Amino acid sequence: MSRSFNMFVRITGVEPERAEAVQEAADDEWSFGNDWYEMNGVLTSCGDGQLGGGESDDVFADRLAKAIWDANGSFCRVVVRSTYLDDLPCEAFSLEQSDYDRLMVPS
Repeated sequence: MSRSFNMFVRITGVEPERAEAVQEAADDEWSFGNDWYEMNGVLTSCGDGQLGGGESDDVFADRLAKAIWDANGSFCRVVVRSTYLDDLPCEAFSLEQSDYDRLMVPS
């Protein structure tokens, strides 16, 4: 059974000449979709996907970090934030005419 997650990754300390290889390695492990951002030497990306075969998010984080470290050729800091999407808390708001009247009154 697969489970849906959003994975956010923040990578600090990448060898500058290996940044592209690090991004490609991470993209091979998760569907980040080549939407990478770099600011002051920090790479970040996020994407939605599925973990299957009983893999947990902490095991995925280890797998992702290993791929990143292999591509970097040395240690760099890897932070993975996982959000389980199949059972998120949510709020629902149904705004009625009375809300319109209340909110649209000129100040």
